[in-house]
Amino acid sequence: MEELTRRDLLKAAAATGAGAWLEAATPAAARTLQAGAGAQIVPLNSTSDVYIPPRGRSFLKFSFDFPEPSVRFADLLFSFRLYTFENVYALDPTAMEWSDHGDRGELACRRLTWAGGQAPAAGRLEAHFQRTANGVEWRAEARMEGSRLALKAISAIVRGVPRGKISPGGGGFFEPRNNELLFGYPFGGDSLFLAGGMNTPLVVIETPAGGYFALGARDQGVHAHRFYLQPGDQGYRAELTYESAGWRRSAAIASPAWRAERATTLDAAFRPHFAHVEQAFGLPDWETRGDVPDWLRRTALVIALHGMHWTGYIFNDFARMRRILEWVATQIPGDRVLVFLPAWDGRYYWNYPLYEPDPRLGGAAGFKTLIAAGHRLGFHFMPMFGSDAANDHLPTRERLADARTVLTDGDPFRLNWVDWDNDRRNEGWSPFMNLGVASWREWLTGRIAATVADYDADAYFLDIAGGWVNNTQGDMFEGERQLVAELRRRFPHVLACGEMSYDALLGSIPLFQVFSERGYPAAFKKYARAFQHLSHPAPGRGSSGVHESGFGRFNPATLDLDPEEIPTITVVDDTFDNHRDIMAAIIVAAKKRAGIAS
Repeated sequence: MEELTRRDLLKAAAATGAGAWLEAATPAAARTLQAGAGAQIVPLNSTSDVYIPPRGRSFLKFSFDFPEPSVRFADLLFSFRLYTFENVYALDPTAMEWSDHGDRGELACRRLTWAGGQAPAAGRLEAHFQRTANGVEWRAEARMEGSRLALKAISAIVRGVPRGKISPGGGGFFEPRNNELLFGYPFGGDSLFLAGGMNTPLVVIETPAGGYFALGARDQGVHAHRFYLQPGDQGYRAELTYESAGWRRSAAIASPAWRAERATTLDAAFRPHFAHVEQAFGLPDWETRGDVPDWLRRTALVIALHGMHWTGYIFNDFARMRRILEWVATQIPGDRVLVFLPAWDGRYYWNYPLYEPDPRLGGAAGFKTLIAAGHRLGFHFMPMFGSDAANDHLPTRERLADARTVLTDGDPFRLNWVDWDNDRRNEGWSPFMNLGVASWREWLTGRIAATVADYDADAYFLDIAGGWVNNTQGDMFEGERQLVAELRRRFPHVLACGEMSYDALLGSIPLFQVFSERGYPAAFKKYARAFQHLSHPAPGRGSSGVHESGFGRFNPATLDLDPEEIPTITVVDDTFDNHRDIMAAIIVAAKKRAGIAS
């Protein structure tokens, strides 16, 4: 085997592409670097066997060939990349040792490179591979040596991933064509603005030839994971990134176990991942979980009575809400209905986190009368709270200052993605609040508890419950779990409900406002239930009420009943007066679906 420099290897890989290195016994293929007894390192780079330039939607990438020396195991090619808060590093191919023992493989790298392979760096990586019944599982650990650099993230670069229809996190399958794809778990932060959010770290590909290919992380906690799929003629180059908890910086990092497996059925592709999730987060089955009140199991309809818009526009005050419910009770037994109250506390989002009944809506007396009168009719009430929003212009600013989220790179993260006043620029008056910080968790717990105690609410709704981001202060999932546990300790009969979910949250919250696991419904329905979003278009013009989305399209032909969600009627300013016939028709359909006699 001839001796090759690092520069020679990169030139050769760029000239021939990854496919040529995998084709047997050609002069080019013989130029792989010998490392260890009889093993080979394949000198690929970031542009090998992918479309350059891109042929569809694309994401930012290096404008040069970044080294990705790879090893082959279980019909896939693997390399790794390391990220500190200051730079990015590749494996040094001249310092790699690979041992293939049939059912397992070991990769050790004694040195790293930076500047696209032009300079060495002190660091180590070890990766361990194990064949499974249907594929391969691997994990990696690395350390920067002789420096104070903290490792932010580690990526596994995987080649040999087939193309096909994609289901991210159990969501519906779609045809990606030649687009590059990026998904982030959980929803929030980078996932909100850059990547498509996913509720569990799993991507399943339905291959054109039949069958499925699954890429997933078997983590024991909630951490940031990203899946980047870059197409080429023969398949995807996949980057599977694990990001270390930002509140625990270290020069060392250890990835969770990753799996790449083939399956012949949909259930075989998804179910093993969720069996792991059940064990890791203690997910209870819906039929037996103890945090579901009996009335929720009988709920056939949700009525979302919108209160006050951000601008102060009133859709329904408390007196009007009472009149609406008195009519609803003539159409369906009240004890089969959950009444959801968005913006009961006045200006939507602007008044977060005070959570007091707004005087313009009827104040404390009107709110108490509404719930008491509704209870006499059998209704159950759920006011809305923001799990991660607090207006910086309110008196609570200084008291909660330490809970303003700071992302891992040091950037403040703000709730600045909505144009509330329609001046065509998003507002930034609210930071994203961190339930992992005691001050915010205790404040929100106290405000929810006071509302339940003072007004006899039956449930509470956590807006953006699925909003988890990696940060420098604390684990948002653990903070939310503690909040729900404390409220359940104080009020065992009161239901916790969230807006958006991710897998771990299903262990502590049984009801959500968004159902997204269309590709594999059992990923959600085995554990929880959902109703339709508060922005669901109202009958008539399709108003989204207090929500920022404005107007949608209400479909009277189907009455907008979704088979995966509890039927929901969104009631805005003109719904009860002008579209009561449609409300009645939805109620009839909901009763039929629930087996309630007319």
